[in-house]
Amino acid sequence: MNVFEMPTSKVLPLLKAKALKKGRTQDEFHAVVSWLTGYGAEDIEAMMDEDVPYGDFFRNAPCLNPNRALITGKVCGVAVESIEDPLMRELRYLDKLVDELAKGRPLEKICRA
Repeated sequence: MNVFEMPTSKVLPLLKAKALKKGRTQDEFHAVVSWLTGYGAEDIEAMMDEDVPYGDFFRNAPCLNPNRALITGKVCGVAVESIEDPLMRELRYLDKLVDELAKGRPLEKICRA
């Protein structure tokens, strides 16, 4: 199954669990996802119970943050800024933000201004 077709009910809980396992809070997780996508905390939690394709989670995002292009670094050995497929880049941006959250980076630095 293509990652774009995977249900958000499978992907988002894994990302949330990664952050929580490293001592971060649900509010911090919501803040990072909200910063990137424009979804509110209630919307994010609702998506964790729905079988909306993960690609549609990004395609239908209320307001993708214009500063997301400032996200750099590697996810799975690939520099996010070098990913050519725009939708895959959006997915990897979120992966990168959750990685930074799990590694203890301050929320203010994760949410680039």
